[in-house]
Amino acid sequence: MVFHVYILRSDSGRSYIGQSKHLDERVAEHNSGKSKATKGKGPWKLVYSEEFETRAEAMKREKYFKTQTGRLWLKEQAYL
Repeated sequence: MVFHVYILRSDSGRSYIGQSKHLDERVAEHNSGKSKATKGKGPWKLVYSEEFETRAEAMKREKYFKTQTGRLWLKEQAYL
């Protein structure tokens, strides 16, 4: 089973970091307004994703991306 950590960006420059087992479905949920955190702030585009074998690994990476060091790395790579 594959789990994804993903980065979304909106046209307004906002970003969202998350993780999911079903990446395409999750991005569609963000764009349809089903996600409270991103509702009304899109449209959202997938700009980066990584795959992991376990949810625990994906959650660890998501947590890293939400740290100051992780966000700096994402900015250096031009994902944020």
